[in-house]
Amino acid sequence: MSPLLEVRGLVKQFGSLRALDGVDLDVAAGSLTALIGPNGAGKSTAFACIAGAAKPTAGSVRFRGTEIAGMAYHRVAALGIGRTYQIVQTFADMTALEATTTGALLRRPHLRDAVAYAEEILAFVGLADKRYRLGRALTIADKKRLEVARALATEPQLLLLDEVMAGLTPAECGAAVELLRRILARGVTVLMVEHVMEVLMPIAQHVVVIAAGKTIFSGTAAGAVRDVDVIDAYLGSPLEHGAIATGTP
Repeated sequence: MSPLLEVRGLVKQFGSLRALDGVDLDVAAGSLTALIGPNGAGKSTAFACIAGAAKPTAGSVRFRGTEIAGMAYHRVAALGIGRTYQIVQTFADMTALEATTTGALLRRPHLRDAVAYAEEILAFVGLADKRYRLGRALTIADKKRLEVARALATEPQLLLLDEVMAGLTPAECGAAVELLRRILARGVTVLMVEHVMEVLMPIAQHVVVIAAGKTIFSGTAAGAVRDVDVIDAYLGSPLEHGAIATGTP
């Protein structure tokens, strides 16, 4: 069976800087795939190229068998890809309900229907009691949940999550992991960029590692933490990260 998302030879050039230099990755339907690597590796740029926020210089991005490289952002969203951002993009002067409704309107053009669905999604992510709060009044953890809610409201088949656990406390990270499990149980496939390795690796079915704009590993979390290239480029101690991957102390 073909992957839900298939990326081959993805290149993105910014002037003389080649941010992506031949990235390959596959995301299977129903999986949580982790995209990891050092700062500046090109992870967020890859997200932008997949989601339609940036046009690749070269390469192929196929979603459900359709070539989407260079396709406009709104068309990619309509096909079934939603995303969050590394720097939270909260609509500061909208309530959580209003912001989530903007996402729901993609597939539910009647306002009453969109609002009702937005209410359902806010309850799903744990923000029902804060639905009338302005985006600016939310905590960082709740702003991240709101971004997830807004993306989920578009009813995506593939959800791109860009560092949704950055800046969270351990307890908030634990709650985020539980939300991830419920998103997967809902039938949504997840491709996730994250640096909080101790919570990400045990739940990722597949791991793709990029460094200097190139894919250097694709496989299991256990394989990633033992791969010499991954250790050299990103992880450091194989013993420490082996424990992270297997859940051992």
